[in-house]
Parts: sequence; structure tokens; C-alpha cells
Amino acid sequence: MADNMHSTTTGGPRQADANPVTRFFRATEIDTRLLGMVGALLIIWVGFNFLTGGLFLTPRNLWNLTVQTSSVAVMATGMVLVIVTRNIDLSVGSILGFTGMIMGVMQAQILPQMLGFDHPAIWIVALGSGLAVGAMIGALHGGIIAFLGVPSFIVTLGGLLVWRGATWFVTSGQTVAPMNPTFRLMGGGTEGSVGATWSWVVGLVACVAIVGAIINARRQRKRFAFPRKPIWAEYVIGALGCVIVLGAVLIANSYYWPVAIARRYADANGIAWPEGGLQISHGIAVPVLIAIAVGIVMTFIATRLRFGRYVFAIGGNPEAAELAGIKTRWVTVRIFALMGILCAIAAAISTARLNAATNAQGELDELYTIAAAVIGGTSLAGGVGTVAGAMLGALVMQSLQSGMVLLGIDTPLQRIVVGMVLVVAVWLDTVYRARAK
Repeated sequence: MADNMHSTTTGGPRQADANPVTRFFRATEIDTRLLGMVGALLIIWVGFNFLTGGLFLTPRNLWNLTVQTSSVAVMATGMVLVIVTRNIDLSVGSILGFTGMIMGVMQAQILPQMLGFDHPAIWIVALGSGLAVGAMIGALHGGIIAFLGVPSFIVTLGGLLVWRGATWFVTSGQTVAPMNPTFRLMGGGTEGSVGATWSWVVGLVACVAIVGAIINARRQRKRFAFPRKPIWAEYVIGALGCVIVLGAVLIANSYYWPVAIARRYADANGIAWPEGGLQISHGIAVPVLIAIAVGIVMTFIATRLRFGRYVFAIGGNPEAAELAGIKTRWVTVRIFALMGILCAIAAAISTARLNAATNAQGELDELYTIAAAVIGGTSLAGGVGTVAGAMLGALVMQSLQSGMVLLGIDTPLQRIVVGMVLVVAVWLDTVYRARAK
């Protein structure tokens, strides 16, 4: 009873005078900009599904869509922090290509000679090498920006050219393949997914985490005497989150292995081939799980750690942050070092998916990464942005590209559409900030 009496939201008389829809959003505290993005995404999906004759909204295409989104989504989580501090990173695609080539050379040429071809540590050492190189490149960029005073636009534009050229020099332009079998699991595919059972386990764990987060947030609000949401609003948010998670798992489990692969699997394991064929679910792809894990960690960093508060303080007012005692230069170095690590993670996903490291890997990914962050609500004026919005923005960008591919639209026209979407997103952000003042 006491809990219900204290479960009020801010608003007072204004809350009572608002219409039911407004009262609902105030009570649930749902981000209307994020909700608008979800609505736009659904419109894109339904539109492409109609234009492609039902090909877009199939388990196969949606599964592939999530896998294709993973690498850009990982980098977009870091780009949020970069843009929030009023910087930009144009080199992420080139860093992806360079670190991907380093990991490819390590596991295809160097480590097999040192450890043996089948050594189980090959993929770990290769991945660690890529992460270390990415961190050093990012820290180098951040150091030049913070301590030498060179604008981030110029530094990372130079990085775009330098690391793309360095990628070519690593192997003199040759493609490196194949990758380590364990390393390839990070790219998805038939083997790079967790299957139906583990997908349901992941889904149930996610639902428990959602409910736990809601309960914890409510306890924290009660502890510090902050206004709490009505009980019904908590139920709505919890139920909605669980429905989305379990629905996604259901779609992933509805995409089955190709018949030829399933037959080879049955023959190799002595399984009798049934009359209707053997249906083996892919389940959630490993790169999708990696992207989700990165998103959770980056959200925690941005919202729960002192470092995250420093980032948004710098973006809101750099001079005030400096006067408050924040070591803004070192924060900048750490942001770009973190961005380099995320580029290396994205490179691992991309390289594993291609089963090769190529010189063209990551080209134009800087455009898609920046566009994803901006479409996701990150303001180029600094101080505003969310990790979840950036990841949703990456999904919007990949949905547009995937839909245009299904429609047979040429690559140049696809780039025109992406460029127009980016301009419109920045314009909408400008309009939103003008109205918010």
C-alpha cells in the first residue's frame, strides 16, 4: 500500500491535465525519440516487405540482417562517446581493415609457424593482438588531439588514409585466408550460432535481467526518495521487454540450416534422414551476442561509471568540465583508445564472417558508423547520445541497405540514399534541439 502511495511521477497538475497518451509516456518514462526510431524501423521493414513480395520479413533475412549489423553496431557504441565530446572519428573503417589484417596475418601465417597449425591458443593470441593494436592506434589519435591540439577531424582523416595504406603494406595487397576454425565462430554462419536450446536460455536470462533491472531501479529510487513509476508502468515495461526478447529468439530459431549442410551433419553423426528433412535451428548468431554484450558494457560505462559522467560533462561544457577538475585531455585519449578497441572487435567479426582479411575491408564503414550514431539521437553539438539509440541506428542503416539489395538497386544509388538519410537525420536533430530550447 505504501509502495503504491509513493509510486508517483513528476508532473503534478500538468500530469492530470495531459491526455492519456502523454500521461502514459510520462508514467513509463519511455524515450519518445527512441520510440520514433522504432516506428521508423517498422515502417522501413513493412515497406520493404511489401516491395520485395514478402522476402524481407522472413526469418532468414532478419537473421542475416542482425549478423550484418553487428560490426557497425559495435563501432557505433564507441562513436557515441566520441561525438558526445564534440569530436569525430573518420578513421574507424581503416582501423577495422588494418586490425583485421593484423589478426589475419597472425593466425594464418605467423602463429602457425610458432605454435603449430592446430594450437588452441592461436585465435586468442590473434584476437588479443588485434585489440592491442586497435587500442594503441586509438590512443595515438587521442594523444595528438588532446595534447597537440590538432582537430579530431584532421587527425582521423589522416588516420583514414594512413591505416588504409598500412593495410596494403602488411601483405603487399594480398588477401589472407583462411582463418582459424574457432576464430570463424565470431562471424556467424551455420556453426557460428548457439542453436535453439541455448538461444532460449539466453532469452530467459535476458528476461530475468530485465525484471531484475526494473526491481533494482525501483529500490534505488525508493532509497534516495526519488519519484517512482506507477506499478502498472513497471509491469508494462517489463512485459514489453520480455516479449521483444522472446520474439527475437523465436525468429532466430525459425531459421533452419540449409538442407545440404543438414544432410552432411546427419551423415557425419550417423543420424537417420527423416522423410520431411532434418530441421536444425541456427538460433542466435555469435556476432549478435558479441554486439549485445558490447552494448551492455558500453551502456554501463556511459551511465554508471565516473568516466561516462566525465564524457557527458565535457560534451555539455568543456570549459566548465576543465574548471571542475576533470582531466579532459586524458579522458579524450581514453575515449579514442576505447574506440580503437571497438574497431578491433568489429574487425574480428568482419574477418571471421568473410573467413579472410582483405584490403577493402571496412571501406565506408566510417560513414555507416557515424550515420548510425547520429540517426540514433547522438547530437553533433555534443553532450547528448545513447548507446541503445546508436545500435538501433545501425539496424536502421543496415535495413535500408539490405532492402535495397533485395530490390536490386545498384550500389551507387544505395550510397546516395544513405547520404540523404544522414543529412535528414542531422536536420531532424537540429530541429529537435531548437524546439527543446
